[in-house]
Formats: sequence, structure tokens, C-alpha cells
Amino acid sequence: MKVLIILNDPPYGTERSYNGLRIAGSLAKQEGVEVKLFLLGDAASCAKKAQKVPQGYYNIEVMLKGITRRQGEIGVCGTCMDARGITEEELSDGARRSTLNELTEWTLWADKSMVF
Repeated sequence: MKVLIILNDPPYGTERSYNGLRIAGSLAKQEGVEVKLFLLGDAASCAKKAQKVPQGYYNIEVMLKGITRRQGEIGVCGTCMDARGITEEELSDGARRSTLNELTEWTLWADKSMVF
């Protein structure tokens, strides 16, 4: 099964991106499931590297790495990055600048899509 998960919310302040990453991580652990994650809008900030959070608080960057360790792909909307002043050098390992055209391809590729 091929699953596309699209995140729209910032990494912290709401739990939508956190919950989207929880299901993405769980799906990525399943045999025969391919996961692609696309970060749009404020979710582009989820891919910033070197995130520092209070002890005991979830870390979105660590959660993203869990997806890529299991061969998941992470695309970050380039237009959204530009609007937020995020450079490619600031992206965490495994995340990469992407495009709406690639999101379109991933949408057609997916058997299931989830939006958070």
C-alpha cells in the first residue's frame, strides 16, 4: 500500500502535525507500506533542523527522521519555504525542497491520502 500524508500546520502550537507524524511513523513500520510526507504552509517549519524543545516534549525533527529511516520520503513545498525564509541548508536530514508538481505526482501515486 502507498500512503501520502500532507501536513499543513506548524510543528508546535497545535497537535495536527504531531498526530500526522504519529500515524506516518506507525504506517512506515508496517510491512509492504510505503509512506510519502509532504509539508505545506506552516508545516514547512516542521523540517527545520536543530530543533530544541523542553525535556519531555515531543520533537518533530526526531519524528521526521523516523520516517526517513524506514525509507519514507519527505518533500517540503519550496514556495512555502521561501515565504517563511527557510533555506535548503536549514532542512533536517532526509527532508528536501519539493514542488507542487511533485505533490501532484505523489497524489496520483498514492492508494490513500491523509491531510492534517
